[in-house]
Amino acid sequence: QVQLVESGGGLVQAGGSLSVSCAASGRTFTIFAMGWFRQAPGKEREFVAAASWGGGRASYADSVKDRFTISRDNTKNTVSLQMSNLKPEDTAVYYCAARRATRSSSAPDEYDYWGKGTQVTVSS
Repeated sequence: QVQLVESGGGLVQAGGSLSVSCAASGRTFTIFAMGWFRQAPGKEREFVAAASWGGGRASYADSVKDRFTISRDNTKNTVSLQMSNLKPEDTAVYYCAARRATRSSSAPDEYDYWGKGTQVTVSS
């Protein structure tokens, strides 16, 4: 099994920046691509960003492109999401996810492991 633990959420004003991180433990040799998803109250979980195993190919939702940056450190089994120019609509619980495939995906059901999430709140 693989355990994912997110950290770094919090409250920030609109236009500000925040970073969330995810640490993987357990059978980490079985996971490859990693991603970030978010879920706001009353809404479905949505894709935010993902990175392939080598980290060289990142993908982003259109709503966060040019504002968010995903990065990973395979030596430390961590993946981070740097968020800038935050907007109130970015408020959500942010989840880290990992899948047993080298190619990243924007589909939640293609991920095998999930963290419990960290709250990000952007005030207007």
